Amino acid sequence: MHYSDKVMNHFQNPRNVGIIKNADGVGKIGNPVCGDTTTFYIKVKNNIIDDIKFQTLGCGAAIASASMVGEMAKGKTLKEAMNISSSQIVKELGGLPEKKVHCSNLGADALHKAIENYRAKQRGDKREAHKKILEEKTFMCPACDDPLVESKLFCRRCQMKLEFCKECGKPKRKDDEKCPHCGATKIRV
Repeated sequence: MHYSDKVMNHFQNPRNVGIIKNADGVGKIGNPVCGDTTTFYIKVKNNIIDDIKFQTLGCGAAIASASMVGEMAKGKTLKEAMNISSSQIVKELGGLPEKKVHCSNLGADALHKAIENYRAKQRGDKREAHKKILEEKTFMCPACDDPLVESKLFCRRCQMKLEFCKECGKPKRKDDEKCPHCGATKIRV
């Protein structure tokens, strides 16, 4: 597998690594297939990400992607940071091997969850904000194997609409007759 010089630099010298105690927002996401996990911590001042730290348990591409996300988000408004996408991260890193593109989704999704967590706290919904960090499950797209957030049954990478299988509870293509996970078939009425 070939990595760009920029990927190697961010892997060997990651920026913004660590934890922010009393962070304004925390977002964590994991990939149950490969086991990679990324957590972002943010401090916000005047609607701008003033400080950002991350922790990643994963491969070099996951570490490099999270490092790049931190660089891209620091100093940005919350709205600008919410628009950071997987494709932008891959472009900034000078590309990633196809099998590692999902690593850039982990970084972007963890950042977005940290911002959502911050916004929930600002609304005074601290219980809901904490619950989202701990309980949101991660599933994989059955077509391209990219991570999906349970509440968003749409794959950004392959643009597929999904639904949960009534038998096994895992995501499947909305128009599939048979679940790729458990083999259950749709019941026609």
